Amino acid sequence: MIKLIFIYLLLFIPVAGFSQINDSRAQPIIPLEKAELLKNITITFDMRMEFQAYTYRGGDQYYNGLQFSNGFTALGIAGKLHEKVNFRFRNRFNKDSDVQTLDRLGSNIELAFIDVEISPNFDLILGKTYAFYGGYEYEFSAMNVLEYNDIQSNALAFVTGAGITYQPFENHKFGFQTLNSRTMHYEDLYGDVVAENIQEPDWPVAVVGNWRGSFFDGKIQTIYSLSYSNQVKKRGTYFFTLGHKYQNSNLTLMYDFNYSFEQVDTKGIMTNILGNDQVAEDVLYIENWLRAEYRFSPKIKGLLTLMTSNAYDDVENENIRMRTSYGWVPTIYYSPFKNIDLRFFLAYIGRYYDYTDYPIENFGTSNYNRNEVRVGLIAPLLLL
Repeated sequence: MIKLIFIYLLLFIPVAGFSQINDSRAQPIIPLEKAELLKNITITFDMRMEFQAYTYRGGDQYYNGLQFSNGFTALGIAGKLHEKVNFRFRNRFNKDSDVQTLDRLGSNIELAFIDVEISPNFDLILGKTYAFYGGYEYEFSAMNVLEYNDIQSNALAFVTGAGITYQPFENHKFGFQTLNSRTMHYEDLYGDVVAENIQEPDWPVAVVGNWRGSFFDGKIQTIYSLSYSNQVKKRGTYFFTLGHKYQNSNLTLMYDFNYSFEQVDTKGIMTNILGNDQVAEDVLYIENWLRAEYRFSPKIKGLLTLMTSNAYDDVENENIRMRTSYGWVPTIYYSPFKNIDLRFFLAYIGRYYDYTDYPIENFGTSNYNRNEVRVGLIAPLLLL
């Protein structure tokens, strides 16, 4: 915050002016010994803007369109308050700013936490932060992902709570968190759409554990996680992810496997398929995600993302597969400048949604697809 105050002073002092010589100060507003603290503050402005050309085909519907879009715009502040205390704050401007009824922050405030170093291998994290879910799809900022798979598209990633990280060995790190499982009370989240025998729990809580591993001098890495969260009393979500990464000088390969069994549907996909003004129950989502990146030259990088997602209903009894979605996203990045990470990109996004006979016959669903071409700019800018 000291750095922000300093910036505001620089902006306002020229406007105010000095009417008399005696108005000058004998001492600077920010003493020189305090100005040294500014080197520990970082301010970032991250943005992704793009021009989109898209089509949608499904059943009797067809539409297309052209538009400019701000896919990601965020201001971040991070800094070291003490040799053992760090903080981080990020405001994403293109998200809802309404104050949530449970955690009392707007959804646009994605990060607002303190990181306290208890020992060289042990950290305590308090505040609104990212859940320690595994996988490399989740590891990317939304600025760098043009299209998430179904689970990550609908998952609640930023919630309030407390967590610890412990690194007993150089190549292995463990994390554990206790968090709110949502940012809103149940009735505010679901409204009149209810499920049978639903009761608000005393504490809608999520418990998350993860492991980060590194092997063969970092060429192979892993991020595994296992979590349980209760959205309502005595019913919750069991979610685990297995994330794998291989990296050499020019090639990076990442593969994630996601499994989410939900006694009360939290992603909303199955609830929308059923369309009966009730929250779906005993649903399962299973996903695969693959991303390959190759650097052709210092200025040109190509990547390809492939994804599938299967949605199942009534898992406890009949385990009915309702829908399979597919996606592929080939992308080319061009970075013209050497000393600034500013990337122009050209990408195609293809998404295909295939329903089985059961939802088509019983719920009137129909297959559809979405195709999109984007030309844009990704700019993670370090302001100060």
